Amino acid sequence: MSRIRWSLCAVVLAAAIVPATGQVNPYKDGTPGVTGYRSEVLAEVVVQESKFTRLAEAIPAEKYNWRPSPGTRSFAEVFLHVSAANYNLYKLVGTPPPAGLDIKELEKSTTDKTKVVSTLKESFVHAKKAITAMSDADLEKSMDWFGGKNTERGILLFIVRHGAEHLGQSIAYTRSIGIVPPWTEDMKREMQKGQVEKKEAPKEKQ
Repeated sequence: MSRIRWSLCAVVLAAAIVPATGQVNPYKDGTPGVTGYRSEVLAEVVVQESKFTRLAEAIPAEKYNWRPSPGTRSFAEVFLHVSAANYNLYKLVGTPPPAGLDIKELEKSTTDKTKVVSTLKESFVHAKKAITAMSDADLEKSMDWFGGKNTERGILLFIVRHGAEHLGQSIAYTRSIGIVPPWTEDMKREMQKGQVEKKEAPKEKQ
């Protein structure tokens, strides 16, 4: 039993830290032009971008109105909420949203899959540009925040946490309608491939 537990732990740990086929890996490939703390934040944002986009593309168009219960966000609303945050929150660190974009109405602006996916992708382009454009010297710059104070460094941390919360929500939604996240399918294929290769490998003569 102990051996089984350790095997399961190893699989979970590998899935958590090693991006499978099809998944980006900024920890290996780096974040050209961005260093230090901003590079660490950008790496997390790049991973979230990949996972959100792959989830959004994996969900059937007819499911974009699906929600687990009344009063909760639908698939479309979750993805557009994340998009709105990508545009709205980065103005706090110096990059305003595009002129003419109605952020307040964005979350409920469409349920069309093509438009939602496009908006999601464009919002992450905006987010990455905002992080790249920041100055390291401004990271400790203080501002009012929920009745107290925060720094631009803290704002970036909040943005990453906010995205992670909604990524977890999106994964739970996806599982609820019987769809396995694409990167989990990647990991399964890699494991199956490894097992096949192991079986087909010539045995050494004793």
